[in-house]
Amino acid sequence: MSANPDHPAHPDHPFRSPATVVIVGAGPRTTGLIERIAANAPELYGDGAPFELHLVDPHPPGGGRIWRPDQSPLLWMNSMAEDVTMFTDESVEREGPIRPGPSLAEWAREVREAGGVGGVRGAAPPHALPPELAAEAAALTGRSFATRRLQSAYLRWVYERSVADLPPGTIVHEHRDRAVRVTGPRDGRQQVWLEGRTAPLTADAVVLALGHLDAEPDAEQQALTAFAAEHQLVHLPPEFTADSDVSALRPGEPVIVRGLGLAFVDLMVLLTEGRGGRYERGPDGELVYRPSGREPVLYAGSRRGVPYHAKIGYSLSGERPPVPRFFGPAEVDALLSRPGRPDFRRDVWPLIAKELGFAHYHRLFTAHPERVAGEWSAFEEKYAACPPGGPDLDVLVASAVPDPADRLDLDDLDVLVAAAVPDPADRLDLDTLDRPLAGLRFGDHEALQQALRGHIEADLARRHDPAHSPDLAVFLALLSVYGQLIRLGDIGGWWHGFFSFLASGPPGPRLEQLLALSRAGVVRFLGAETTVTADPVRGVFRASSASVPGHAVEARALVEARLPEPSVDRSRDTLLRSLYRDGAAATPAGLLAVSPADARVLDRAGRPHPRRFALGPHTDARASGAFARPRTNAPAFRQNDATARALLRCLRELSCRATVNA
Repeated sequence: MSANPDHPAHPDHPFRSPATVVIVGAGPRTTGLIERIAANAPELYGDGAPFELHLVDPHPPGGGRIWRPDQSPLLWMNSMAEDVTMFTDESVEREGPIRPGPSLAEWAREVREAGGVGGVRGAAPPHALPPELAAEAAALTGRSFATRRLQSAYLRWVYERSVADLPPGTIVHEHRDRAVRVTGPRDGRQQVWLEGRTAPLTADAVVLALGHLDAEPDAEQQALTAFAAEHQLVHLPPEFTADSDVSALRPGEPVIVRGLGLAFVDLMVLLTEGRGGRYERGPDGELVYRPSGREPVLYAGSRRGVPYHAKIGYSLSGERPPVPRFFGPAEVDALLSRPGRPDFRRDVWPLIAKELGFAHYHRLFTAHPERVAGEWSAFEEKYAACPPGGPDLDVLVASAVPDPADRLDLDDLDVLVAAAVPDPADRLDLDTLDRPLAGLRFGDHEALQQALRGHIEADLARRHDPAHSPDLAVFLALLSVYGQLIRLGDIGGWWHGFFSFLASGPPGPRLEQLLALSRAGVVRFLGAETTVTADPVRGVFRASSASVPGHAVEARALVEARLPEPSVDRSRDTLLRSLYRDGAAATPAGLLAVSPADARVLDRAGRPHPRRFALGPHTDARASGAFARPRTNAPAFRQNDATARALLRCLRELSCRATVNA
């Protein structure tokens, strides 16, 4: 369904130009939007005039930049194959129809049954996978962590299937270009200008699905880069790790790495296995790393000082936590009804904390009754009556309720939990989860290494032991909370970091590899509250942490292992910056402001643009990912459906106007 971008009119309607939509970005978010356009078109567009889609992206449609096929086969997904889908199901709150489709694991099984052909029977035309991907698909199970290259093939197949499902006569144009500006009046056709072209694409509506974007460095990063240039050092700023040039990181030399999340795991892989190292099982079953001799020594730290929690390695059996309970649509409605923007720590976090606790204790009582005292029904009633906890709640209540006699004892929740859950290890402590090294001090650097290895070993054991299934209940509650938060818009960065730390960590095998690298001395942990300074006297970077007072590491290389923060004013995306300059609104954190109902771009007066839409991490309605775990009411799927329906209604209205005026 691809055609010449300069096609002047639709062949079935030679005297009427088709309605035109330009979508900037052709990654998985655009693929999901096209799937929803195809699903909703029969109801909302019907037999109206045909339309055309123009996709603008320098990278191939389906995977886009982040999930492009030409990246290292050593890089994995961070979700199990059975937990990855691009398709709606009965859990998704949407107006459009459900169009079931296979998860990554189910698609791989169909590929295996088709002998390495990447299609599902009765869907889009299949295509042959390269031999190495066909072999991977043949070995993939639901609990495998696929390579990103195999996910790229899955996303490409979903894209092709979604395009094939568009209404008959629809034409899709693929432009391997960069869009640099959008112009046009609010009530008229829009012009999308492409880099290096003199004539724009003209559109009835425009959707920005830009994905993760590069950013200009902030003041700190600029200073570090300038220092590195002055002293012939290496400084790699925040960026997508697969795009980083790590060749300047020399074998055997120390490298300071700031960040212990998913970007760090990618860096770790590329600098170890990517340089010829390998893993073996020792006689005792312990994983051992055999260096190639080409690895640098990674000194890694962060604010928490520990890596993200491993993905949970078992499935939930029995009753799911009945969430939302304390943070659902009614609570969000109440927050939105108040004057002004809700304060996250004061107004929102206490409700979230109570929701997570509810999921945790529901699972503990229903799945592990031998570890609690009393019945769930009695505990639930008392739990519901307790005020939500959270930072500064005592100050909030004291200011709102002057008479102490009128206040409910804020310790009631702690007393209730202590009486019902005898073992402290079974109680949910969100503060300790968030900052496990807070207040801990170690006598020397080696003591910290031993403590961190013990922490990671305990995390791996716990995340693969169903005896700790309340952890999985909390994970499901986190997904529920995320789905509610998108209605509140920009809530600041703390929540996203907390969510990623608990719910979006690496596969367990990656942390097992990290342990092996630590034992081999290739990775050295710096600890919590890591700080990095530039030492002009010695001409090096220095890193220290609160965990080992008085200890510092010097290095001639510094890597910022994280993605850049999305920000309209510092984005390197010319289109996004120009949109902001031309009057689009941004939040205090620099995210593009959009309507929560249908993702229309807002201007600085709060008016939604009738013809411009935006989806993705650069907006204040950012969801946790373009694809999701099945049956979790994924926010991105809900947004895609709402935006697709608004887009189709817009095209139908324009088609009706054209018919009347013809």
